[in-house]
Parts: sequence; C-alpha cells; structure tokens
Amino acid sequence: MNPGKGGKTPVGIPAGVFSRWMDQFLGSLDRGEANEVPCGDCIGCCISSYFIHVSPGDVAARRAIPVAHRVPAPGWPAGHELMGYDEEGRCPMLSSAGCTIYRDRPTTCRTYDCRVFAATGIEPGGAEKRTIHERVRAWMFEYPTPLDLQLQEAVRDAAEFLLTRSASFPGGRVPGNPSDLALAALRSHAVFLDRGWAERDPHEIALRVVDANRTDSPADGNSPRKRRRGG
Repeated sequence: MNPGKGGKTPVGIPAGVFSRWMDQFLGSLDRGEANEVPCGDCIGCCISSYFIHVSPGDVAARRAIPVAHRVPAPGWPAGHELMGYDEEGRCPMLSSAGCTIYRDRPTTCRTYDCRVFAATGIEPGGAEKRTIHERVRAWMFEYPTPLDLQLQEAVRDAAEFLLTRSASFPGGRVPGNPSDLALAALRSHAVFLDRGWAERDPHEIALRVVDANRTDSPADGNSPRKRRRGG
C-alpha cells in the first residue's frame, strides 16, 4: 500500500465485521461480481508480481488488454489467458494515474480481496508481496458476536490443517499458492466448526475439505470459483 503521511504505514484499518465480510466475499466469488474492498490509495495487488487470469468470459477485459500482454494459461482450455507483469512486478495496465482499464478489469481483479490473508493467517507470498504484507498486517476485523469468533477460529483451524496436513490429502496435494490456500480455508471452515474435528481421522477431515472446495469443470470459462490470482 502507499505510505500514509510522514511515510508511515497506516495500522488498524477497519476490515469489517468478520461474519459479514466472509458472507460478502464468498458470495462475490460465487457470483463473479466485484467485491467492495476499502482499498483507499493502496495498489498493492497491482505491483506485486501477480499473474492475472483472463477468462473467455472477461469480454471487456480481453478487448482492453493488448494481445502482447496476454499468454495462454498453462493447463487451462483454449481461450484462458494470463496477463503478466513488468520487471518491477507492476501490472502493465497500471499508470501513474491508476488502473487504465478499471471499468473493464478482469473478474480476477474485481473479486480480489487481501483481507483473505488477514482472515486465515496465511502469508500472501515472498518479498515481492511486501506491500500486501503491510496491508494484511494493518487489517482489523470486528467480532461483535460469539458467532464471529467461532467463524474466525474455524477458518484459522482450516488454514492450519491445510498448511500442516498435506500428507492427509489425496496424492498429498493441497492448493499450490497462498491465494488458493486461503480461499480453500474459507470454503471449508464449516468442517472445523465442530470442535471435535481434531479427534477424527485426518484423512476423513481432508476428504471433507476437498468436498467443500469442489469446483465446476475447468472447461467452464465462466465459473467464478475458477478465477484465481496466481502467486
């Protein structure tokens, strides 16, 4: 994020009521709609070496982004592309005045919300994500009800399970990047609301986590659950 006055990084940025944020965030992903994030003047996600998924359904974005900035997305069906970044990690569509295609930006950009890292406790990446690290440390959720606290604890338990129990998953595999890991923890939080989960077979828990994160066919270019920000 951009430093505040005096060059100091702002702290204690309100992230919202935890349960309300969680419902809105997951809902925006499922609908493929823009999520309201109080970014202020932060452009962390635009300068942090992210590959941006541009799906066949991102018609306006495909018109706005020059072909030279798009490459086929490895492992995806034809028509799915990635937009890279420059040698400084900046999105090629970012100018000194901000995003040059904001109204037509890809769904990946519309649904991105770095509060997911604050909610799960998962690190957003390495040194190239330092600006996002700063923002994540600054977010502060509110927990006005016992349910908010229960949900937060379940999400953190889900994240910890994903990070430490990869051997319990089929093939020993869990999502490969921080964004996917954090999203998987949110989607599977209900598995961990039962406080007796720790006494169960971890392989059973892993299968329930996998089931909670099932997605549509990758051939479906309009599946909002498939729109991920790489790295």
